[in-house]
Amino acid sequence: MAADPRAEEREAGVAEAAARVIGRARHTGCTLGTAESLTGGGVAHVLTSVPGASAVVRGGIVSYASAVKAAVLGVPEALLAERGAVDGEVALAMARGARRVLSCDAAVATTGVAGPAPSDGKPVGMVFVAVSAPSGDIVRELALSGSRADIRSDTVAEALRLLERSLDAEPTLGSVVGPGEYLSHTDEQR
Repeated sequence: MAADPRAEEREAGVAEAAARVIGRARHTGCTLGTAESLTGGGVAHVLTSVPGASAVVRGGIVSYASAVKAAVLGVPEALLAERGAVDGEVALAMARGARRVLSCDAAVATTGVAGPAPSDGKPVGMVFVAVSAPSGDIVRELALSGSRADIRSDTVAEALRLLERSLDAEPTLGSVVGPGEYLSHTDEQR
């Protein structure tokens, strides 16, 4: 069977993005962590595939079950009960929890529905990626399409883009963000 050129391009792009993230983190001395549901450790995998990643990657938590999101990452059970696991505030709580548990400077989190069927009333392709970093928090909602593998792979790529962006910028309240994004600052972060 011939290799899928789109998949090969995507894989090369993800590897390049991971190398940029690791390079930027090493340059700034920023430590990194992940909290993953939808991607099942895919973000941590590509980050730790980069030579030198051990200098900045503290770890990753695969929190596929809501009980793990609550018990390990500290996502409020009431939030999970009210909104379900596929939600922007849940993704943000996951990223913040990873920063706390892993004692890292910045963390990225992923949650969503890869299919093949909708989950808890959320459509296939609904994805949330969040980054919690010293510069602030960013949450991005995605509406992806394709196969389960495509959605998971595209989510890893977007997680790396958002993490890289958070390492390169100093977002503040009122910053211009892209479609489906919002910044979140709480008093506890300041």
